[in-house]
Amino acid sequence: MGVGASRRRARLRMIGASRGIEPRLPPPTPNPSLLGRGILGALAASLILAGCTTPQSQAVATTPPPAEPAAASPRVPGGMQWLYGSGESAATSIQAYHAFRDHVLAATRARPAASVVLAEGSTLENPAFVPCADKPIAVILDADETVLQNLGYEHDEARRGLSYDQARWNRWEQTGAAAVAPIPGAVTALRAIRDAGVTVIFNSNRQAANAAQNAAAIEGAGLGPARHGETMFLQGDVAPGSAKDPRRAAIANRYCVVAMAGDQLGDFSDLFNARSLSVPDRRRAASSGRFATLWGNGWFMFANPVYGPGLRGTFDEVFPADKRWSDPQGGNR
Repeated sequence: MGVGASRRRARLRMIGASRGIEPRLPPPTPNPSLLGRGILGALAASLILAGCTTPQSQAVATTPPPAEPAAASPRVPGGMQWLYGSGESAATSIQAYHAFRDHVLAATRARPAASVVLAEGSTLENPAFVPCADKPIAVILDADETVLQNLGYEHDEARRGLSYDQARWNRWEQTGAAAVAPIPGAVTALRAIRDAGVTVIFNSNRQAANAAQNAAAIEGAGLGPARHGETMFLQGDVAPGSAKDPRRAAIANRYCVVAMAGDQLGDFSDLFNARSLSVPDRRRAASSGRFATLWGNGWFMFANPVYGPGLRGTFDEVFPADKRWSDPQGGNR
């Protein structure tokens, strides 16, 4: 407002006051120079505020929060990769079951004089076998990793990086019947053997207390029938403990056993599990003398690089001293 305008407004107030009325004053005339400066100041302030807030609000709206680093997937152990995932493993077991089937069918026609079950009193140096006489013909097979693949249990173990635990294995027997699969070749081989009139008997170190669930696992995989105490013998049957010889003897007393199959030497004789046997001596016993003639000719071994007594031995026990080599390039690796 200019100086002249201010004087006029003051004069009017004085006149109005003398008459007892409040004068109606005209609105002040804006000063163009001040008005311009106000508009420009407001515009500058809004631009400053916009400059300060717009990028931040856009960042909140458009920039996603940083992703959590992905947890590293557990690595499947090499033995499991081979046994449960490889074509080589499938081919090996099918090949073994073809040989198992063919041997059983031939032995059934020939009616052997002796069983392939070791007689009581046998030693590794002097084995003897149970006579067959006129007993009906049967075969004995281990269950785990011989006719059944324990895929569910091993998956849980590998995924969580665990080692064998008896209590967890017991829970597996009780609840895992649907998470097993037959070993490749087993179903068709056992069907052909049964069709020839041969009794198929399972001798497993699964627990007798879980007999119903264990039978369900075998039968659910298409490998049955499995009747506890008749065609399925478990740990705790016949004698306490995990030794299989007492169960084998009971079966051989009733049947002429023409073939056995397993994934560990203990599936053929407990003599191989003697604690006094060193790793080289155990290997030597299995691969020489009378036993060497049985492999593929009554005894049939299935590869298992995942667990069992075959997975032990020091460098000195595993690698002969005269069969060692060092890289001539040297180095520490």
